[in-house]
Amino acid sequence: MAEITAQMVKELREMTGLGMMECKKALAETGGDMKAAEDLLRIKSGAKASKAAGRTAAEGMVAAHIARDGRSGALVEVNCETDFVARNEDFISFARSLAELLTTESVADNEALANARLANGESVEEFRKALVMRLGENISIRRFVRHEAADSQDGRLASYLHGAKIGVMVDYTGGDQALGKDLAMHIAASKPVCVSSEQVSPELLERERQIYTAQAAESGKPADIVARMVDGRIAKYLAEITLLGQPFVKNPDQTVKQLLAEKSAHVNGFTLYIVGEGIEKKSGDFAAEVMAQMGQAKQEKTS
Repeated sequence: MAEITAQMVKELREMTGLGMMECKKALAETGGDMKAAEDLLRIKSGAKASKAAGRTAAEGMVAAHIARDGRSGALVEVNCETDFVARNEDFISFARSLAELLTTESVADNEALANARLANGESVEEFRKALVMRLGENISIRRFVRHEAADSQDGRLASYLHGAKIGVMVDYTGGDQALGKDLAMHIAASKPVCVSSEQVSPELLERERQIYTAQAAESGKPADIVARMVDGRIAKYLAEITLLGQPFVKNPDQTVKQLLAEKSAHVNGFTLYIVGEGIEKKSGDFAAEVMAQMGQAKQEKTS
C-alpha cells in the first residue's frame, strides 16, 4: 500500500475542508489516490467540490494589457521561486512587457514567444535568461492567452487584476466599460468555470452526478425521489460554477444573467488566471535540512 504522508493529508484537508483523521482514513482506503479519496469523502460527508483555484502553489504574477481600441488584449502568468522576486520591479516590468507584446502579436506557443522581440530589440528568451542571472532565481513563462473581441461591431474587452495574483480578461458585447469592469471583478471573486451550463464538460458533470447519486442513495429514499434529488443538486452545482448562474457580487439578489439582460449585454468568453494554480510548491523541512548538512560536515571532518 502507498505511504500516506503528512503532506498528502494536508493537501486533501485543504481540498475538502474536513478533519485530518477523516482525510488520512480516506487516503488509506483508496491506496493514496488523491482524487478517489476526495470523491470518497464527498460521498460520505456531503462535502462540496474542491476549489483548487483558491490555493496558491507557486510564486509569480499575472499581467494584463488591452489595446487602446479595447478590442485586443492579453493575459500572461510568469512564475518565479519566491515572493521576494515576484515583487521585484524588473520582474514586474518583464511580465507587463510580455502582456503588451502578446496584445500586438499573435504567438502560437511558448517556443514562438521565446523568439519574439521585445521593444528593446532583445528576444524574450534572451531577456528572460539575463533576468535569471540578475535575480538568481528560475523564471518561467507558464501560460498566456490573447483575446480578440468576438463581436466585430460592438465587442470589447475588460480586465481586472486582484493584486498580481489573480487576473481576468472578459470579452463582452453591449453595456459600457463600467459593466466590463464589474464582470471582470465578479469573475475574479466568484471564479466561474465557464460562461453557461452548455459549456460544462460532460466528464465533469458525470463525475458530480455519480457523487450526488451515491450521496442521495444513502438516504434510503425511493429511486424516483433520489433521481429528483440528484437533478436538483446538479442544477444548483451548475448555478455555482457558471458565470450566468452565479449571484452578482455587487447585488446577490440578481444573477449575472439577469444583470446582462438588464444591460442588453452578452459575455462571449473570459479567461481567469490564478498564480500557481495546479502547481505544487516544494515544502522542505528546514530544521531537518540543517541537521543533515551538519551531519555531512561532521562526517567529512572525521573522514
